[in-house]
Amino acid sequence: MASGKTLEEASGAVDSEPVGEGARENGQARRRYDSPVRRERAALTRERILTAGSELVHEFTTWDWRGLTFRAVAERAGVGERTVYRYFATERELHDAVMRRLGEESGISYDNLSLDQMGPTARRLFESLPSYAIAHWDEHQVVAGTLLAEELRRRDAVASAVSEPTSDWTNEESRMAAGVLDLLWSVQSYQRLLHAWGLDGEQATRAITWAIGVLSDAIRAGRRPLPREAAAGEPSPGD
Repeated sequence: MASGKTLEEASGAVDSEPVGEGARENGQARRRYDSPVRRERAALTRERILTAGSELVHEFTTWDWRGLTFRAVAERAGVGERTVYRYFATERELHDAVMRRLGEESGISYDNLSLDQMGPTARRLFESLPSYAIAHWDEHQVVAGTLLAEELRRRDAVASAVSEPTSDWTNEESRMAAGVLDLLWSVQSYQRLLHAWGLDGEQATRAITWAIGVLSDAIRAGRRPLPREAAAGEPSPGD
């Protein structure tokens, strides 16, 4: 085997492996020939890459994925950087694929999220946290790219779940309800219960899912946030 080459590169297997999504769109995909064996080999290599990416994320000490590089993933997977690039044209593509893998591993999905699913989804999120090396959320850390997109996706899913049962509410009232639900099941809220209130993980999870259930019941019952006057302690008109 040639010095410095991985098994895949030395055997020429990588020549038939798919390139990243962006590269395919630009017509850069090149295959010598296709076959079930090569497709299976390509699927196994992609699996190794995503498994390596997942393992690295679980070892990070902060929610910062700048260390999830082609080189780091290639070294963990035991393949060359060129092989990783053939599957993912950019590191953002790689990060997005790893994020999807993490969601699959934890059973977390925001697709068609409803109020009834919010508590169980939050529980799965919190139950997955101990598998990461991250000790606490740093509010000053960089959250961008894939992580920011995931936060926005969760926010949009919560807003969508609240929109139907609050269809006769004002936009302000609906956004307030969705915002509090999003706050409840955030990692920051979970970790504050651990560190500021001394709860263990199971207790913090039960507390948050209970609060989500109470708020969801209130939304379904049409109990809106207090009007401005009542919230400020001012007498309502006619008192």
